Amino acid sequence: MLAETSLSIWGWGSLGVVLFLVTFGPFAIFYFAFYILCFVGGGFVVTLLFGKTNSEKYLEQCEHSFLPPTSVGIFKCTEEMKCEARPIKIDRRLTGANIIDEPLQQVIQFSLRDYVQYWYYTLSDDESFLLEIRQALQNALIQFSTRSKEMDWQPYFTTRLVDDFATHLRVFRKAQQRITEKDDQMKGTAEDLVDTFFKVEVEMEKEVCRDLVCTSPKDEEGFLRDLCEVLLYLLLPPGDFQNKIMRYFVREILARGILLPLINQLSDPDYINQYVIWMIRDSNCNYEAFMNVIKLSDNVGELEAVRDKAGEELQYLRSLDTAGDDINTIKNQINSLLYVVKVCDSRIQRLQSGKEIDTVKLAANFGKLCTVPLDNILVDNVALQFFMDYMQQTGGQAHLFFWMTVEGYRVTAQQQLEVLLSRQRDGKHQTNQTKGLLRAAAVGIYEQYLSEKASPRVNIDDSLVAKLAETLNHEEPTPEIFDDIQRKVYDLMLRDERFYPSFKQNALYVRMLAELDMLKDPSFRGSDDGEGESFNGSPTSSINLSLDDLSNVSSDESAQLHAYISDTGVCNDHGKTYALYAITVHRRNPTSEEIWKTYRRYSDFHDFHMRITEQFENLASILKLPGKKTFNNMDREFLEKRKKDLNAYLQLLLNPEMMKASPALAHCVYDFLENKAYSKGKGDFARKVPPLMQKTDSDPEHCRVAAQLDDNVDDNIPLRVMLLLMDEVFDLKERNQWLRRNIKNLLQQLIRATYGDTINRKIVDHVDSMTSPEQVADGVKRFRDAFWPNGILAETVPRRDKDIRMRTRVAGKTKLLEIMPDELKHIIGAETTRKGILRVFEMFQHTQLNKRMVYVFLEGFLETLFPQYKFHELFSKLHSRSEQMQRYKQRLQSTQAPSLQKR
Repeated sequence: MLAETSLSIWGWGSLGVVLFLVTFGPFAIFYFAFYILCFVGGGFVVTLLFGKTNSEKYLEQCEHSFLPPTSVGIFKCTEEMKCEARPIKIDRRLTGANIIDEPLQQVIQFSLRDYVQYWYYTLSDDESFLLEIRQALQNALIQFSTRSKEMDWQPYFTTRLVDDFATHLRVFRKAQQRITEKDDQMKGTAEDLVDTFFKVEVEMEKEVCRDLVCTSPKDEEGFLRDLCEVLLYLLLPPGDFQNKIMRYFVREILARGILLPLINQLSDPDYINQYVIWMIRDSNCNYEAFMNVIKLSDNVGELEAVRDKAGEELQYLRSLDTAGDDINTIKNQINSLLYVVKVCDSRIQRLQSGKEIDTVKLAANFGKLCTVPLDNILVDNVALQFFMDYMQQTGGQAHLFFWMTVEGYRVTAQQQLEVLLSRQRDGKHQTNQTKGLLRAAAVGIYEQYLSEKASPRVNIDDSLVAKLAETLNHEEPTPEIFDDIQRKVYDLMLRDERFYPSFKQNALYVRMLAELDMLKDPSFRGSDDGEGESFNGSPTSSINLSLDDLSNVSSDESAQLHAYISDTGVCNDHGKTYALYAITVHRRNPTSEEIWKTYRRYSDFHDFHMRITEQFENLASILKLPGKKTFNNMDREFLEKRKKDLNAYLQLLLNPEMMKASPALAHCVYDFLENKAYSKGKGDFARKVPPLMQKTDSDPEHCRVAAQLDDNVDDNIPLRVMLLLMDEVFDLKERNQWLRRNIKNLLQQLIRATYGDTINRKIVDHVDSMTSPEQVADGVKRFRDAFWPNGILAETVPRRDKDIRMRTRVAGKTKLLEIMPDELKHIIGAETTRKGILRVFEMFQHTQLNKRMVYVFLEGFLETLFPQYKFHELFSKLHSRSEQMQRYKQRLQSTQAPSLQKR
C-alpha cells in the first residue's frame, strides 16, 4: 500500500515538472527562484524601516519616565560658566624680601608664559587653571623660603660642600690611577674613565651609585620627576598636591623646564672652561705657562686646534706688507708661532705613535742633571722630603733626623735665652724654668739619637759622644752644645757614598729636580735641525726678545738710588701688633732728583729677600737678612738693633758693584722701595719653617674624605677645610708624611697669625653674607637673565666648534697655571702643584662626572634643608637600579658567603 502511494506521488510530481518545463521553458526554474528571493528581501526591508520608526517614537515617549532626574549642580555650573570672570588677585609676597620677590615673580611669570600659556590658550580662555598653577608654585617657594631661613648654613658651606667636592676629586684621582695602571697597549678612553669612576664611587659610597642618572637621559628625567614630586609633597598644601593635573604640570615645569636645563648647563665642560677664564680674566696669559700646557698635553684635539690656529696666524703675518721697526716685531711673532707649531707636531706624533715617555724617567737616563748642594737640600722643604725618603730607604734616616732636630733645638734655645737676657736687663725676676726645659730637650735629643739605647743610633765618634754626655752632666745647655756632633753628621751625609753622592744618582733626585723646576726636558733633543729645546725655555733669542715686557727694567742705568731706614714704629691693626720701618729713598737722575718715604714690615723684607735670592742665586752667599725673633720682638732696643741691621742690608744691596753684577736686580729693588703697598710674592706660607719633625698616621683611602678629618686640630674650621682640599688636590697622603705634618703646621700658624681667634666669627659672617637677601637676589637675577635675556626665552645655544672648545681648554689651563701661587711651589713643589691643578681641571672635562658632582651638591643641599625626612634613604632607593650597585652587592654577598658558612 505504501509502495503504491509513494509511486503515485513520484509519478504526479514528475508529470508536473515535465508539464512546467514544456509550458515555460528550461530557464523557468531560475526565474522562479529570483521571484522568491525578491519577495523575501522586500519583506525584510519593510519590516526594518517600520520597526526603527516605531522604536524611536516609543523611546521618545518613555525617556522622561524611566531615567533619573538631572542633578541641580550641573545647572549651577553651566550658569557660573556663563557669568563674567571675576578679576584675579595675586599676592606677590614670597620670601619677605622685596629684592628677592620681584625677580622670583618674573621667573614664575616667564615659566608659565613659555611652558603653559602658549598651548593652554588654544584650548580655553579661562585663566583659573593658570592661577592655580601659579598659586601652587608660590606656595612651594614660600615653604622653601621659610625652611631656608630656619637652617644654619655654616656646616653645609664649611664642611659638607667641601667634603662632597673633595670626595668627588678623590674618586676621580683613584679612577685615573686605575686607568694608568692598565697595560700601556690598552689606552684608556674617556668612556673607560667614566666607567671606572663609577666603579670607584660604589666602593667609596657603598650605598649609592649615580651612573644611570649621569649617563642615561631617560633615567635622569625620571629621577628629576620623582625628586620634584617628593618636593611638591613636602612644600605644597595637601589639597593642592592631591590635584593630579596641576601637580603634574608643576612637576614638569620644575623638572624639564628649570632643573634639567640648569644642570645641563652647569655640567657642560665648555661652559665651565669659559667661566674659569672669565673668573681670572684680569690675569694675562704667560708664555711659559702656555708652553708647559702644550708640552704636557695628552689630548691630540687640543694640540691640533692650537697648531691650526697658529698656522692661520702665520699666514696672516706673512701676508702683511710692513717696513721699518714693524719687521722685527713680526719676525719675532713668526718665530714664536713656528716654535709653537713645531712643539705641537712633535707632541702629536709622539702621542699617536704610542711612544709617550715619562719626562722624569727620560731625564734620569739622560744624565747631565743640575747639582743641588746638600746645604740647599737641607733648608728647602720640597728638596728635603725627597732626601728624607732616600735616607729612609738606605737606613740613614737617624742621621738626617738628628741634624734636623738639632737645628730646631738651636733656634728654640737662642730665642729662650734672648728672653732671659732681656728680662735680666729689665731687672725682672729670673726663673730656672727655661733652663730646665732646655736641659730636658737636650737630654732628650741625646737619649733618642746618641745613647746606647737609641734605636736607630747615630754612628759617630765615641769620644765626641762622651764629651757631650760630660757637658750635659756638669754644665748648663747652650744653643751650640750639639754643634761638633752636628758638623760630623753633616760631613758623613755629604761624603759617605751611601747618602748624598748616591742620592744624586737616584730617581728620587730627578723627581726632586722636577719639583724644584730645575729639570730640563730632554725629549726635544736630537731633532732633525740639531736644536736643543729646554723644558722651560724658548728655542731662539727672538722669542726672549718678544717677551721682554715680562721682565723689562724700568729704571735708567744712569739713575742712582739711595735709601736708609730713618725711623721705626709699632702699629696695632685690629689687634695685631707689628713693627713698621720708614725708609727714606733718594733717586737721582742727571736732570732731576726725587725723594719719598715708604713703609715696610720685616715680613716684607723677608719676602723680598727670598724672591731676589731665588732669582739671583749669587746673592744668597752675599746678602744676609737679620734673623727672626719670636718673643719680645717689639722691644725698643731690639727694634733699634734690627733697624741697624736692615740698614746695613740695604746699603749692601744698593752698592753700585752689586747692581752692575746683576742688572735686572735694579727693577726688583726699585719695586720694593716704591711708595706703594708692597705685594708679597711668597706669603707667610713659604716664610715659615717648622722646627721639628712629627709623625702622622696614614688615613684610609676607601671612604669619604670627611670620615677621616683630623679632629685634633683645635676644631679650627678653616684649617680643616684647607688641609682637606690640599690633601686631595695635590695627593699629599701619597707623599712623605713629614711634609703633610709640616703643611698642617704652616697652615695653623698662617691662620692664627692672620686672623687670631676671630677666624670662626669671620667665617660665620662670610656665610651670612653669602645667604643674605642681596646675594640671593643677585643669584636669582643671574638665573633669570641667563634663561630669559630681555624677558625672552633663550634659544638653545648651538654647540661651539670643536677647535674653539679645544682652544678654550688650553686657555683655561694656561690661566690656572699662571695664577699658581709661589707659596705652593715652594712648599709642596712645582711639579706636584702643576699636576694637582691640572688634575682638577681635567676632572671638569667630562660631562657625566660634572653631572655627578652637581647631583651630589643637590642631594647634600636637600638633606641639609630637610634633615627630618631621611632624604639619604630616599636617594639610595632612587639610585638602587644602578647596574654598578647591583654588581657591587653581588660581589659583596659572594665574599661574605664563605665566612658565613665557616661560622
